[in-house]
Amino acid sequence: MTEYRESVRSLLKERLLDAAYERVTADGWDRLRMAHIAAAAGVSRQTVYTEYGSKDAIGQALVMREVERFLTGIGEQLDAHPEDPREAVRAAVYFTLTAAADNPLLKSILTSSRGGDDDLLAHLTTRSEPLLETASAMLRDYAAKAWPFIAPDPRDLAIETVVRLTVSHIVQPSAPPDVTADRVALALARIALLPEDREP
Repeated sequence: MTEYRESVRSLLKERLLDAAYERVTADGWDRLRMAHIAAAAGVSRQTVYTEYGSKDAIGQALVMREVERFLTGIGEQLDAHPEDPREAVRAAVYFTLTAAADNPLLKSILTSSRGGDDDLLAHLTTRSEPLLETASAMLRDYAAKAWPFIAPDPRDLAIETVVRLTVSHIVQPSAPPDVTADRVALALARIALLPEDREP
């Protein structure tokens, strides 16, 4: 019975996020109200508060759900180049930047008002720790298994650098995705593939 209830609750939470997603991508984050989510999902406003507690919690859940979807695609790009870290990262970064450019939620985030910490943009900038840690953890696990020939410390530093640079270029691109992907892959090569006996 407990497993059934958890399954029902999980489905409800997804339905609420779907309703919020549709509203945000159509009208923007600023216009979203808990009542809108409740009406679209066919539940009471209290149910929305019970499941998420606040509008900001819904925003974080929306962003993290997109992150998980992106990580699936990133994993596929990495798997296509298991023995070539530089090419794997180049492909993964290119995928991320091009997919982000076409993602309705990210478009809404990046074109919304940028006036406060309660904006969705904050989940990509000033309050991006959950996003960064989730992406970094996935890539650290992958790299440890796929690229054991890279020493752990430079490997972890390279992963952190790749994740932070990629998120930065999603928020504020400075070059076309292919150019940025090449540059980020080069950064990985310089950090992670240095000979272990090289002087600091």
